[in-house]
Amino acid sequence: MRVLAGAFKGRRLVTPRGATTRPTADQVRLALLDALGPSLPGARVLDLFAGAGGVGLEALSRGAAHATLVERDARAVAALATNVRALGVEDRTRVLRADVGRALGRLAVEGKRFDVVFLDPPYDGDLAEETLAALGQGAVTAPGARVVAQHFTKRAPAPAYGALAAFRTRRFGETTLTFFRAEG
Repeated sequence: MRVLAGAFKGRRLVTPRGATTRPTADQVRLALLDALGPSLPGARVLDLFAGAGGVGLEALSRGAAHATLVERDARAVAALATNVRALGVEDRTRVLRADVGRALGRLAVEGKRFDVVFLDPPYDGDLAEETLAALGQGAVTAPGARVVAQHFTKRAPAPAYGALAAFRTRRFGETTLTFFRAEG
C-alpha cells in the first residue's frame, strides 16, 4: 500500500500480515480523500478501525493538521506505529490501541472534536451502526464535521443518526461510502 497524493505521495506503508484487517482499496481511498479534499487542510481527523492507517496518514499527506488513529489489533497497531515513524508525523498523530467504543468515550471526556471522521469497521456485525449512533451524539464531532462510513453495499446505514445526516453515497461494487454531515 502506498500514499496516493500529497506531501507523502508514493511513500510505501507497511500493512499487517494476516486477515485481521482489510486495507481500504486504492480506488476507494482515492475517491474518499478527493471528495474530502476541501475539508482536509488544517482539519483534525479521526480514523476509526484504522488498520495500518492508510486513510488517516493520507489525510495528513493532503494537509490535515492532526490525525487520531484508533485500532484494536496489536499487529495493525505495530504496522501503524511503523508508518507514523517512517513518515515522520509523530507530532501530528495520536495512535490509540483500543476498542472504538471505549476510544470514543475517552476522546469525549478529553473534549476532543474532529472535523473529519472515517470509519471502516468489519463488515460482519453491527459495528458501523453502533459507531454511527455514538458519533451522532455529537460528543466528538465539530459543527459541520464530515463523517464517512465504509460499509458492505447490501448493508446501508440509516439516513440519520442523531446530529448526523447522510448527504451522499459512492458505490464501488460490494463496498459503499456513505457521507454524513454533523449538524450544529
